[in-house]
Amino acid sequence: MKNPNNVDWSLLQSFVAVSEHGSFSAAARATNGSQATLSRHISALEQQLDTRLFDRAIGGVEMTKNGIEILRHVTDMADAAGRLSLAAEGHDQAISGTVRVTAPNTVAAYLLPEIISALRIAEPEIVVELVASNKTENLLRREADIAVRMVDPTQDDLFARKVGESGFGLYAAKSYLERHPAPKTAQDIFDHDVIGFDTNERLITGFSRFGLEVDRDFFAFRCDNQVVCWNMVLAGFGLSINQREIGDAEPLVSLIDLPNTMARFPVWIVAHSELKTNLRVRRVFDFLAEEVAKVTD
Repeated sequence: MKNPNNVDWSLLQSFVAVSEHGSFSAAARATNGSQATLSRHISALEQQLDTRLFDRAIGGVEMTKNGIEILRHVTDMADAAGRLSLAAEGHDQAISGTVRVTAPNTVAAYLLPEIISALRIAEPEIVVELVASNKTENLLRREADIAVRMVDPTQDDLFARKVGESGFGLYAAKSYLERHPAPKTAQDIFDHDVIGFDTNERLITGFSRFGLEVDRDFFAFRCDNQVVCWNMVLAGFGLSINQREIGDAEPLVSLIDLPNTMARFPVWIVAHSELKTNLRVRRVFDFLAEEVAKVTD
């Protein structure tokens, strides 16, 4: 097996895409490319490295042992390229240009629009790209410049500011509660239609704080997109958990007042440490930190 350091970077990018998405078709959709191009790139890369990277499997591909080792080298190369880019951009002193921000789906949909609109008025030369995703974006590889996170940051080389905490509550549409009286105890929830995630287990953990041990079959409707789940609540389908900042501001729903021990989650604004000298990124970072702090406790 040869070392990937002298290989065409476009081939390595295709390799990373297929390894991350598990199939040529999924990688093509994610990169707006074609399966044929990806397949050609992987074949060329396997020839250059003199090793097989993937085994074909039902529904996708599986990485070989050598493929896993090559991916480790490619990841190191991507990180090094990211550091180089960050170091160069850290000296950019213009308060103009693009800043890429990532935030959880509900935060991006319900909390950030007014804040980013205010930023536009204050800094009209800054363009914001907002990535609504519950994935923890890799700031080092420039998947985003700034992240709004509800977990403690663990990635190296970050500077972060905790701006508040977010509480959660159980909500239902008033139209639903007209048909189904609100539960008075945690056990009463079993008599209701409950909205939850499909593969994500965070709501299962959340309901355990009510003393309810449930699995995914407990939910009458399942979707991993939090915005879709919240819209199902608004439509009167059933009960679900959401952030208090979002639920309390919605006149169509009522907070169901049950004694619980639901956790509060920290809210962080995070960026890579190399970008703290970039005035454009620092301006957006400080603006987000100040405004998000106003809507969290």
